[in-house]
Amino acid sequence: MIFLRREREVREIKRFFRRLCFLLTPLCAAVLVAVGAYGAAVPSAYVVAGNSELVLPAPLTAVEAVSQTEEHAAQIRLLGVFPVKEVAVRQANDMQVVLGGEVFGMKLYTDGVLVVGLTDVDTKSGNRNPAAEAGICKGDVIHAINGVAVTTMNEVATIVEQSNGALLDVEVQRDGIAFHARFAPALSVSEGRYKAGLWVRDSSAGIGTLTFYHPASGVFAGLGHPVCDADTGEILPIAAGEAVAARVYSVDRGVCGDAGSLCGGFAGRAFGTLRQNGENGVYGTAENWRTAAELIEVAPRQEVVTGAAQIRCTVDHGEPRWYDVQITKVRYAGDREDMHLTVTDEELLAATGGIVQGM
Repeated sequence: MIFLRREREVREIKRFFRRLCFLLTPLCAAVLVAVGAYGAAVPSAYVVAGNSELVLPAPLTAVEAVSQTEEHAAQIRLLGVFPVKEVAVRQANDMQVVLGGEVFGMKLYTDGVLVVGLTDVDTKSGNRNPAAEAGICKGDVIHAINGVAVTTMNEVATIVEQSNGALLDVEVQRDGIAFHARFAPALSVSEGRYKAGLWVRDSSAGIGTLTFYHPASGVFAGLGHPVCDADTGEILPIAAGEAVAARVYSVDRGVCGDAGSLCGGFAGRAFGTLRQNGENGVYGTAENWRTAAELIEVAPRQEVVTGAAQIRCTVDHGEPRWYDVQITKVRYAGDREDMHLTVTDEELLAATGGIVQGM
């Protein structure tokens, strides 16, 4: 009897553990999936104001390392228990800026010349393209020819036309990689001059919306996205540029399949120098500009949540105005798409149809 009782107890214990495993397996799988998803969504670095602690939206928590430096590590945990990711936390003592919303003009000068097209040359032996034959492609950037730096279309045209068909050594950059292409320009029968078969661009201009100005450093930013070449779609590499006052004349309303745009022009002198054209917009410097304007506190990315919000922009002849939007999605680890917005303001929808180019 004792033996049978113990056998029943063993069977009950085994049954209990089987049930427990049956219940825990999907729970563990769910936790692993959640940890992986949050690990991909969480950025690798955060910024906090002053000596503030890193506070994250539930169900995430942060356990920060004790440090006296401006940058330290923190471990992100799910439900305060499961490790998700180790991130860097940087303390920023000055997180106040002047909010933008005004339109401004941009004059951009490329770093080298951008290849925007290739076209055949009509030679005695038929159509051919010397540049394409050497491996040059649309979207490449030419920095030098025969060791001489080139920054304008005229400089490239002069070197090619005066080559008399001699071999040219062209320094090219593609996707951040530099290489040399060598070709001999071909004599065009119809034009009677030597040609490379290239269309190049050395500058660009347009208008956009100012994002912020940081008086302490003189840095300002605009657009929120890169300036891309209209023909190649590639980010325009700039060596220098000017930011000038501008004005909106009209709006080309956005419709399905067409983003629309702000239509305007330059309306004054340069107020700053443009120095960078990157994934998150254009950046420049301006000294003693808008120093008397009201400062606002910048919210760290972890404080941005979905829900009602407002944007500030200029879509007519007047001053910047506030318009209602809805933040529908936040991507904390986003590179180019940090947020998804839906315009809910009836007045803005009537004027623009939504978010148009230049806003």
